[in-house]
Amino acid sequence: MSQDGAQGRYAGRAVAGGRYQLRDLLGEGGMASVHLAYDSVLDRQVAIKTLHTELGREQAFRERFRREAQSVAKLTHTNIVSVFDTGEDELDGMTTPYIVMEYIEGKPLGSVLDADIQQYGAMPADKALKITADVLAALEISHEMGLVHRDIKPGNVMMTKRNVVKVMDFGIARAMQSGVTSMTQTGMVVGTPQYLSPEQALGRGVDARSDLYSVGIMLFQLVTGRLPFEADSPLAIAYAHVQEEPVAASSVNRSLPPAVDALIARALKKNPNERFPSAETMRDECLRVAQSFQAVAPNIVPGAQTPSGSGVGSAVFPPVDQGTPAPGPVQMPYQPGPYGTPTPAPAYGYPQQGGYQTPPQTAAYAGQHGPSTPPPYNLSPQPAAGGPGGARSNKPVVIGSVLVALIAVGGLITALVMNGGSGDDDKGGHSTTSPSSSAVAGHKGPDTSKTIDTEKCTDPTESYNDPDKIEVPDFQFKNLSSVKSCFQAAGWQMKVTRVDENTYGEDTIMGQFPSAGDDVDPKKMPEIELKVSTGDPS
Repeated sequence: MSQDGAQGRYAGRAVAGGRYQLRDLLGEGGMASVHLAYDSVLDRQVAIKTLHTELGREQAFRERFRREAQSVAKLTHTNIVSVFDTGEDELDGMTTPYIVMEYIEGKPLGSVLDADIQQYGAMPADKALKITADVLAALEISHEMGLVHRDIKPGNVMMTKRNVVKVMDFGIARAMQSGVTSMTQTGMVVGTPQYLSPEQALGRGVDARSDLYSVGIMLFQLVTGRLPFEADSPLAIAYAHVQEEPVAASSVNRSLPPAVDALIARALKKNPNERFPSAETMRDECLRVAQSFQAVAPNIVPGAQTPSGSGVGSAVFPPVDQGTPAPGPVQMPYQPGPYGTPTPAPAYGYPQQGGYQTPPQTAAYAGQHGPSTPPPYNLSPQPAAGGPGGARSNKPVVIGSVLVALIAVGGLITALVMNGGSGDDDKGGHSTTSPSSSAVAGHKGPDTSKTIDTEKCTDPTESYNDPDKIEVPDFQFKNLSSVKSCFQAAGWQMKVTRVDENTYGEDTIMGQFPSAGDDVDPKKMPEIELKVSTGDPS
């Protein structure tokens, strides 16, 4: 749908019983459209994001989206776009979920980058590092609350007229990943392949370090004007994240000091344990590096410049919008400022209260999301046929033989689709792992510290929608023995299916059905299927 068509289509419409009156279309992406709107109750301008029809028809997604919006509304920080309200309404005869956000006069970071590419060839490194540090400050807050963004990219970062960084779309990618049902059958995959972490591409569980990988991709793009991995299809790009090493950013932008190369290289490690342990740590390093060298204009290697590929909004792929090719780089004198030379900004996006101090990282979060000694991690991708590396022309063959198994479309959007598995079922909860399994190369033993309180089963959360129903607890990443105790206390039944993975260790719950948060009737409690790690490499 064209911008003009969307603008005419929604002009004069209202949601929430007429409270929010939709006006101009501000932007449109693969998942949603954003409109300027007027809040008639509080007499203010807001931005309203409406989800596209194909997403809105999914009841499971709408419910997950609503809950995630409630979680995001609790995030309060200078660098985070505030969420005011959420709900769903009828538009064109279809139930359409929406979220109401603060209106920001500014532009997406992708537009700021495009302007810098035209002026300098890429974004000046000091400016890029400071913007990245502010994005990480926002992620630090969300990670402390256990919320992983999953879709960090320039299109989800706004710059206000005063050059304040605003990160938006927290929770949308998470809602898509955990709430979609039949969309796995329609071939629609949610995410932006250019920024996917290797573990996301493999359909594995993600944590805060996955966001840091995406930040590393974005920083590479800012300082070089190009993406580190580019290919002809989303699957080929996802394959590159899993198998290929990025070039050094300084091979594209010769003005970059070694410290920037080192920072980006650490963020883009395939093994999450080798990346920065937390957003706070990476933010501190960005600021340190930004202060360690004298700002100079980018010096782009001839022929290395490619389209920035920055887009607006989240993506549902295929297809993947590669963006419009930017004009060739023009070297201009660079005068460093707070964020470099400002450029005119059209009204777009979501104006903000004064700054809040970033709270210190809590010990509870450090134990759950950023352990000082992370567990071993092994991507274990299958080797590509025809030898290592390979020319770009061979990628379709590689993808056909490798990625169909590794990067299944459904695996990108739900942790319930697991790679492989022994297929052993266990009704009574007895472990099917043989005593000799600990001798298997790469085997990771159980982590019995990951427990769940039995009250999660004996006194589960009441459903939002039906007081006679309960929400299924979240058993993911908990140790099986603890979960068994929880089931036994509540009198519930489980079915265990073993899957091969050695990231989280033997007897770790890797997936469940019904999903966490799903409504069930406690009087007719269904058997809950658990996918449990063998601790062995896949």
